[in-house]
Amino acid sequence: MRLIRLLATSALLLASTLGHAQQQASVQRLTELLDRADTLTARFSQLSLDGSGTQLQETSGELALQRPGQFRWHTDEPMEQLLVSNGQKVWLYDPDLEQVTIQQLDQRLTHTPALLLSGDVSSISENFKVSHQETGEVADFVLTPTTRDTLFDNLRLTFRNGVINDMQLIDSIGQRTNILFFGVTLNEPLDASLFTFEVPAGVDVIAD
Repeated sequence: MRLIRLLATSALLLASTLGHAQQQASVQRLTELLDRADTLTARFSQLSLDGSGTQLQETSGELALQRPGQFRWHTDEPMEQLLVSNGQKVWLYDPDLEQVTIQQLDQRLTHTPALLLSGDVSSISENFKVSHQETGEVADFVLTPTTRDTLFDNLRLTFRNGVINDMQLIDSIGQRTNILFFGVTLNEPLDASLFTFEVPAGVDVIAD
């Protein structure tokens, strides 16, 4: 009986060690890929689906990212919105409502998915359980938040030839947001004005 208990304990310890090693390998690989981009620009298409797979919304737009923590996410008309961060503040501008909301940037990766692409990725292992698979030119990562206070329950990032290709977020009620990136350009100089926002005259301001 003692031998059986020892074998069972050894098996559990081995499984734990292997799991930790796989987690560290996945985090290291993801960090390597994200670290390739000091700046990034791209077009995107975004599709939102409810838990049954029914389409809720489809949009497109363009983004620009610069480390650390600066990003610009512009959604095209007819549902135009502009999300801008200078690494400290976030401006969300809705032209149709003539309204801009100003907040402090939440530095937690689980609260601001754009920070995974534009921010300090050293805390990935603190925020997520990470697994990945690589097949040929495709590297696919699944990130599960380690806390419940998050915007999503599951995040998938896929890279093709070392460049971000798509992202999928699933929230607590099963709603999915699929984002496909194309025309991606890395490490080109970007104008600092992209990452700040001047509030237009006559626009309502909501600030925390």
